[in-house]
This record gives sequence, structure tokens and C-alpha cells, in this order.
Amino acid sequence: MIIGGSKKEVIKNIETNIINKELNRKVEVNDAVMSDEEIMKLINKFYKNKSKKFSYTIKHMIANMTISKYMKLLDKDITIKGLENLKDLDLSKGAIITSNHFNPLDTFIIRKLVEKVLKKDLYIVIQDTNLAMPGGLGFLMNYTNTIPVSKSPTYLAGTFKENLRKILSDGNIILIYPEEEMWFNYRKIRPLKRGAYQYAAILNVPIISCFTKIIDTDILDNEEFNKTIYELNVLGYLYPDKDISPRVNSINMLNEDYTWKKRSYEEAYNKSLDYTFSKDDIAGYRW
Repeated sequence: MIIGGSKKEVIKNIETNIINKELNRKVEVNDAVMSDEEIMKLINKFYKNKSKKFSYTIKHMIANMTISKYMKLLDKDITIKGLENLKDLDLSKGAIITSNHFNPLDTFIIRKLVEKVLKKDLYIVIQDTNLAMPGGLGFLMNYTNTIPVSKSPTYLAGTFKENLRKILSDGNIILIYPEEEMWFNYRKIRPLKRGAYQYAAILNVPIISCFTKIIDTDILDNEEFNKTIYELNVLGYLYPDKDISPRVNSINMLNEDYTWKKRSYEEAYNKSLDYTFSKDDIAGYRW
């Protein structure tokens, strides 16, 4: 399912970023550009709305009904492999889950694992400016189980961290995309950023590592893309080492997670990972 208009400019941005070796740079067009002050006002409004119990509860219910509708539509397109790799994982104190980020709807892939298989509630860390998205998608960003992340050090060390702590202590699972920016239908795993692993170490919870293989079909989706289906590979879990610092922990877990995801990519597509650009890197695109 394709959300948004033409992706030609997005794909050109992906190709340019690869040439420039900027593998975590934004490629989407028309995303909101906001000042730090505007972003903090947006985040404060988000938390203020959550404090309005009655109105938030109603909107939250409507948003969850919408999510359930889309989940039913997408469920048949998602298969899950590797559940045996979560054997003996204790989820009583929650976990952080990581995966590749290639589509606005790829959260549904993780949602199937977390809610239908693991029987846990899923919370999703989102980019702060996503709260400003227009229309239905913006409504979902504001009224489902989302946690906005910002570049503000004060926010990250305060409200953001404490929200993660509370959600995890209730035994829930939080999805953080360590590639940060979404690259539309891009098959490859990209370099990972340290944030997810740093918080896992600070809050002493495991990382659940996943990688989604994007599978082409011959079914027309829109004028640019064929429909794609998805194979979620559950790769295992990593616990922080209590005897070393959060920083060293985060580096170690990041490196291990990247190794697992790289191997999963290479096994899924039967090719070595490199960061040159080829047409096959963009799943479903009709060149």
C-alpha cells in the first residue's frame, strides 16, 4: 500500500545520498520544517492533549479503531519467521524493538509481532515533526501509542526518558527505528544510530532485533509501484551488561544488532551488503 504522491523525487534523493555516503539523511519531500521553539510547542501540545482525559480517550479509541482496520487489510501480507529466537526472553519489564524503516506503514509489520504474537502493547517512537502531519496520518500520530523524540537534550534526558521508563515498567514494547530516517521501499539495512541502545542500557531492558524482507509481486499498486509483501525476520535479543557503562553497552549492542541485520539482509536477498545504488534496491518500483 502506497501512501502519498509520486516517489520519483524521493528515490532520486536516496540515490544522491548513497553517492554522497549520507545513509541516514532525510529523503522525503514536503516534511514539515520547524524551528526548535516550534517543535517544543508541538510536543508540549501533544502532552497537554494527553492530559485531557475524556477527549483524548475518545480520540485514542477512534485512532485505534482505524489502526485495527488497516491491520486487518495488511495482515495477510505479513509473515513472521524466527520466533524461536525469542525463546526464554523475559518481557515482564518490557523491551525495545529495532527494525529497518522503509514505509509509513511498516509499523504494522512490527505490530503483528508484538500485539498478535507476543500479546503486548506496542508504543512507537516518532520524529517530532510527524505530530504536524496533516489529515488522517497526523491524527494517528497524535492519538495512537506514540512517543515523539526531539533533538532537545533537556527533553531527551527528562520527559522522553521518563516516558520510556514508565511504558517499559508496565511490560510494554517500544519500537525505535535506529536508522532514524525512512527510505521508501529501500531494501538494505543502513548504519544504525546509538539512541535505542543507549536507552536500553540506561533502563536495563533487552533489545529485540528484527529485519523485514520486502518481497515483490506482479500486482499493480499504483502508477509507479507494484504491490509488495513482507517477511519479518526475528533475529534474537540482546541484554545490556550491568558491569559496563551505558555508552559502552550501547556501542556493543548496536554493533551486534547491525551484524545480525546485515546477515539477515544477505541471507534474504542472497547477496552481500554494499552501499552502492542499484535499481533493485527500491522494492516494487517500475523503472
